[in-house]
Amino acid sequence: MRLATLPAPDDFDAWRDTARALAAGDVPPDDVVWQVGDTPADLFAAAAEESAPPPPVGTPSVPRAFIDLARSVVMAAEPERFALLYTVLHRLRREPKLMEDHADPLIRKLEVIAKNVRRDIHKMRAFLRFREVADDDGASRYVAWFEPEHHIVRANAAFFVNRFASMRWSILTPEVSLHWDGKALSEGPGASKGDAPDGDPTEEVWKTYYASIFNPARVKVGAMLKEMPRKYWKNMPETALVGQLIAGAQARESGMITQSREAPTIGDNVQAAWAALRDEAAACTRCHLYKHATQTVFGEGPVDAQMMFVGEQPGDQEDLAGTPFVGPAGQVFNRAIAAAEIDRSRVYVTNAVKHFKFEQRGKRRIHAKPDTGEIQACRWWIEQEQMLVRPQVTVALGATAGRSLFGRAVTIGRERGQALRLPEGGEAWITVHPSYLLRLPDPAQKEDEFARFVEDLKKAKAAAG
Repeated sequence: MRLATLPAPDDFDAWRDTARALAAGDVPPDDVVWQVGDTPADLFAAAAEESAPPPPVGTPSVPRAFIDLARSVVMAAEPERFALLYTVLHRLRREPKLMEDHADPLIRKLEVIAKNVRRDIHKMRAFLRFREVADDDGASRYVAWFEPEHHIVRANAAFFVNRFASMRWSILTPEVSLHWDGKALSEGPGASKGDAPDGDPTEEVWKTYYASIFNPARVKVGAMLKEMPRKYWKNMPETALVGQLIAGAQARESGMITQSREAPTIGDNVQAAWAALRDEAAACTRCHLYKHATQTVFGEGPVDAQMMFVGEQPGDQEDLAGTPFVGPAGQVFNRAIAAAEIDRSRVYVTNAVKHFKFEQRGKRRIHAKPDTGEIQACRWWIEQEQMLVRPQVTVALGATAGRSLFGRAVTIGRERGQALRLPEGGEAWITVHPSYLLRLPDPAQKEDEFARFVEDLKKAKAAAG
């Protein structure tokens, strides 16, 4: 018997190096006992011989699919994961197409394990909640408690570093703790739930926001529990509201139907939720664009607006002013909505991407089109704005805005001038971006296209009532 000892329960590199060496020596899977650290894996571990694996001569090559599968499975809480993976590796030398056989019981078992690990990674990203505390030096630190089912904490570290790069935070779990000081990531021993704070004033703002966007007409309790199991509720401040929100959903839905044709009123909670959302967006690091832009340019307008206009991204002047549509394209926009008899003070105006993307040419900053990843990273903000404002009609100004709203590429020529249904509900119209009119060289064509743009806005206004 050979004893294979790994330094940590999620150390893929150590498992891979050890497994490669054992496979190169053609050591049968039944002759290997795997353990983590000094803790015996089973009764046979004590009797196994701790010896260096043979040198990796003739190390077998394996399909990429196996490497990807193994990276996930190694993080699982399944005690036999290392042995199961090594069994597959050993078989691959004689069955090179084994990974393609998804009916094989061992392959199927490992795929289920990997799926559970990926799900746990997603749950940590979705349900972890930070709470603000004062650090030893008096500065703010944000602390979160999470109880993962698998050994996923280290694998998730990069996500939280990128997502909350400007914050100082700690993530406490029973197995290991992560600490970010704004520059470097460090590890600490596991903790207990008592080491994490219970709450902070920010939670009240977050709960207000959550209650404001809660849509009783779309409550599906079964789907909610499937996606967000009750075991995560105790660490999430907003879940304290779920019971009462569900209990009152039927009454609220009836009220929404009764009042659907009446002028909506703005509650202080909705305005406060929007202000909290805007303040959170000011520190957005969801993509790299924040590193070079002057500031986040959030949407503006009444939160009970019947019309929402979504542009592409802020330009040079918007980036400096912090307000959407104030530059040359904004002047065209203002002239067009005035011609369509739309009062800008009564509509909500925002952009698909909240930071200015540009290329530096000397002293000038030249607009650069956002790519798909940047649009996708910013979709979260648009979705939250839509849930708060709940406009009757949303107007997409240009293809970038269309992609953001529909989650797919749109063709303005084909979909322009007609009412479209948004994936999350609601009506949308697609037209050109005002900057398109600025780029037209022929004055006559520019005048014709401006008139057509105004016609599009009139149709959208009529749809909004």
